[in-house]
Amino acid sequence: MDRPGVNRVRRALISASAAAVLLGCAATGSAAAQADLPPAIRAIMDAPRYSGAVWGLRAIDLASGATTTSYGADALFFTGSVRKLFSVGLALNALGIDHRFETPVYRVGEVAPDGTLHGDLVLVASGDLTLGGRTTADGKVAFTNFDHTEANSLGSAILTEPDPLAGLDLLARQVAASGIKAVAGDVIVDDRLFDQFRVPNGNVLITPIIVNDNLIDVTILPTEAGRPATIDWRPKTAAFTVTSEVRTVAAGEPLEISLETSPGDPERGIVKGQIPVGYKPALPGVPTLVRTFPVPDPSAFARTALIEALGRAGVPVKAAATGPNPSARLPSDNAYPRTAQVARFTSPPYSEYARLILKVSHNLGANMSLVLFGLTKGARTIGTALAAERTALVTDYGLRPDGFDFPTNGSGSPDSRATPAAVTDLLAAMRRTKGAEVYFDALPVLGVDGSLATVGVDPPNPVIAPAIGRVFAKTGTTVAGDTLKAQVFAGYLKSRAGRLLAYVVYVNNVAPIGSIADVIEVFGDEGEISAILYDLN
Repeated sequence: MDRPGVNRVRRALISASAAAVLLGCAATGSAAAQADLPPAIRAIMDAPRYSGAVWGLRAIDLASGATTTSYGADALFFTGSVRKLFSVGLALNALGIDHRFETPVYRVGEVAPDGTLHGDLVLVASGDLTLGGRTTADGKVAFTNFDHTEANSLGSAILTEPDPLAGLDLLARQVAASGIKAVAGDVIVDDRLFDQFRVPNGNVLITPIIVNDNLIDVTILPTEAGRPATIDWRPKTAAFTVTSEVRTVAAGEPLEISLETSPGDPERGIVKGQIPVGYKPALPGVPTLVRTFPVPDPSAFARTALIEALGRAGVPVKAAATGPNPSARLPSDNAYPRTAQVARFTSPPYSEYARLILKVSHNLGANMSLVLFGLTKGARTIGTALAAERTALVTDYGLRPDGFDFPTNGSGSPDSRATPAAVTDLLAAMRRTKGAEVYFDALPVLGVDGSLATVGVDPPNPVIAPAIGRVFAKTGTTVAGDTLKAQVFAGYLKSRAGRLLAYVVYVNNVAPIGSIADVIEVFGDEGEISAILYDLN
């Protein structure tokens, strides 16, 4: 989680080992160190809400290298999605800011004079996030401040405008333009780029093939009390169908919505519950209720969607459109002659990916970035990618080996930890790379966009106001039961005096958290600390 979000406060209970770590961190801020903190910051940390919490803080002047503020700098804290600063930063430098993903389609077989392909079409997945629902007409990556990847946890979302099937439709039209008029064999997705894995944050499957972030977007609209609600979904394909059992109830009654898959049929989603007349989500600027289903088998889903796209392009496929991806038919050597390529989708540059991932805290994209970095080092599994990342952070970026612990994933929650020193050292190292400005520009801006869009402005906060537009920071939030396990801001400050600082402010173990309002209050306090650092430096 990376911003205040509805329904996040009922996540899995914090483990005993995690609690022990937090208790260990509590001893790291000595009374002397706390006394050295600016009084305005110390007053926030000493507020009753934080009586059992643990704080960490570090700010460094990037021009001189001097540490301007430090508190608990060498203690390990849970990072939440601030972990993405590491996975995206390394991928940005390893792949290059101008790297573009190529998703080709090959024919395996010969094309007869009548245009019939006697063989298969193979789409080779490249880990591209923009194959559907992301690419704009001007070649940018589309996103909103309330992205659909967080619809279920935030309570709703604003959908992007691009068609989720646009990339597959483009490939299908190119196949038709190549002279293929029918496919006598099958359509196959080659998803062997890396070994697929699941991350503990939402148990999300990370796979080389991605269409619409491997989600089905469901929009739910109230009608009249006593009547069925109206639902719509995208993308529409035989690979996943949606039915509704949602009724409209009188205004003022509670919203009760659940999304379930049909027993024995994971490709059929059922939306159940009730929505009151006139319902509007609590999120600012979000007009309608949106929830999502995860795609159960991304390769099979993409195969079906491509077969349907081929049909729309006038290229019928003999094989049944639905069913499992027939990967056993793939060439064993993963080799495809260039002369057999009949279509290719080219993505926007990776710089656009970095912007998407860091602005809205895109978990799938961060995990993809980790494995794509790993592939540049010959690593094809999540374990070897994490090992390669650790080696690079220590050897190439100068981080202390005991300054971070990333055991399972590239997106952050629930178990990634790093010291304030490690985070600010990474931020300083990134300023010395070719991707420095892209990395900087990809961060949320206080009071302007991404996960910081509303901080200090909704409601207005006079302490934060002077720093609006001057703080560029990734946020990270992890809620476990009634405990705010982690709330973090980390990035750069353009201070009042004109200095550029790298900084991080952590708070772990804030309890009890009873509602979203409690999380918003902590967000505001870290916004105030950021503004105080801006003012003092």
